[in-house]
Amino acid sequence: MKMDFKNKVVIITGASSGIGAAAKIFSDAGARVVMVGRNETKLSAVAARCSSPFVIRADVAKDNDARRIIDETIEKFGQIDVLVNNAGLTINNDGLLGSDMMQAYDAVMGVNLRAVVHLTTLAAPHLIKTKGNIVNISSIAGMMATNSPDMINYFVSKAALDHFTVCSAVELGPHGVRVNGVNPGPVRTDFIDNAKISISWDDARPMTLLNRVSDPEEIADLIMFLASDRAKGITGSKYVTDNGMLIKRS
Repeated sequence: MKMDFKNKVVIITGASSGIGAAAKIFSDAGARVVMVGRNETKLSAVAARCSSPFVIRADVAKDNDARRIIDETIEKFGQIDVLVNNAGLTINNDGLLGSDMMQAYDAVMGVNLRAVVHLTTLAAPHLIKTKGNIVNISSIAGMMATNSPDMINYFVSKAALDHFTVCSAVELGPHGVRVNGVNPGPVRTDFIDNAKISISWDDARPMTLLNRVSDPEEIADLIMFLASDRAKGITGSKYVTDNGMLIKRS
């Protein structure tokens, strides 16, 4: 059964690349897509594949920008049906024994957690009106420990995001708003390049049971399912899509 989002207003942060591919599949399903991102060139490239998207260049970590995202969406469409909190990053640092831990911590938590909390707070009254829902894009990093000091902040931010997803589902559920999370493993995006990590996605393949790395469209399909009426009984859930990485034993 095809998922129909005709006349639904869907906000997707981090829509300029990677899992932001969700913008296209929502657009193809008839949604009025609001694409949010910082990189104007990449945003334009994704927008070109969508049908008349509403593009907002903004930094979700800036409070004024977060408010502008919601205000401009309401001014344009008068409603919000789905919020996909997809924007995320990691920043190289020297870990707990280095001198730059807190600077990296503030930047990572600002985007990966605080911005999600803020946007959820701003969008919630509008989502209650439409009985809409939220999908938070986390990571299996939030469900495991890391042996890389420079990744501590990222792992902690995703663990916190997972718990925020559940707690916000509890608060918003009685108002008819569902909140769910998606926890991908390795996905072929520009995440590695942006973080300046010296590995390739092919290096991650042997770490999975299925010996493969996901494509962004796979994650986008799962996001769309959770945002659709086909998932009307699902809230407060975390969906792992990692090719068996979490359960692989060496």
